[in-house]
Amino acid sequence: QVQLVESGGGSVQAGGSLRLSCAGSGYTFSSYYMGWFRQAPGREREGVAGIDRDGLRTYADSVKGRFTISKDNAKSTLYLQMSSLKPEDTAMYYCAADVGRRPAGGISNLLRRYAYNYWGQGTQVTVSS
Repeated sequence: QVQLVESGGGSVQAGGSLRLSCAGSGYTFSSYYMGWFRQAPGREREGVAGIDRDGLRTYADSVKGRFTISKDNAKSTLYLQMSSLKPEDTAMYYCAADVGRRPAGGISNLLRRYAYNYWGQGTQVTVSS
């Protein structure tokens, strides 16, 4: 079965950087599109970044220019490089995956929760001011 395991979260001061990793197993990693989501207490889970099977990327406006999503098919691992972190980036971060080149409706739907059937357990990111 599909398993996604996130790692790399932690506590950092504003302006700092973190790199999250998501190790996939139980499926052909290169055949799936994937994304990163986050959820802060009392808020809806929101899409942060997505990458389709071909490597095309999309980002939420709030993280453009600061976050970079990438994947290593040989290692079956998805990454999220986060720089210039802000306190408002504090949240639980989840990776998600689903089979196919990209979601129906196009790349923008990489940031939609309904586009994914498989989710990791999350890794906490805390940014202090």
